[in-house]
Amino acid sequence: MRPEHIPNIISILRILLVYPVIHLMLAERHAAALVWFVVAGVSDGIDGFLAKHCGWQSRLGSYLDPLADKLLLICCFVAGTWLGLVPVWLTASVILRDVVIVAGATAYYLLLRPFEGQPILSSKLNTLLQLFYIVAVLFDRGVSALPTPLLDGLQIATLATTVASGSIYVYIWGRSYWLDTSRRPG
Repeated sequence: MRPEHIPNIISILRILLVYPVIHLMLAERHAAALVWFVVAGVSDGIDGFLAKHCGWQSRLGSYLDPLADKLLLICCFVAGTWLGLVPVWLTASVILRDVVIVAGATAYYLLLRPFEGQPILSSKLNTLLQLFYIVAVLFDRGVSALPTPLLDGLQIATLATTVASGSIYVYIWGRSYWLDTSRRPG
């Protein structure tokens, strides 16, 4: 193993952490699920830091890192909804946003060319709020009750950034597609 493989190994380990987190959630062992969820979240920061600051970025890592994030978050939202901890409408918005982004990227690739996009600020904020929301839900159930207005506020903020970031991606890709196709000789 070479040092530049460390971020990818961390991302793979984060993917493997999805099972214990979800298993513990479904067993209603929320405090233990919270611990492993936080470990997964910290590992995301570590692999990103190493990739950027040590120059260990790779094409594989550009797929593994967001896959690990989305797999963990979507599974936690679905499990949370199954347990009645997360509203259906919030989970549906999180899943719909990701489906729209993947479908948009796929369509752009098939119709035009590979899209070399970087995550936008609203998307990073959305991921951060989704992480905070799951942490808050697990903390509320497994450690100590949190004030209802805090959980409600996190729900609304998560929904707002989910809708905003999904809409911004649609706008960026749609505009880029329109500009690229309008410049073609026809």
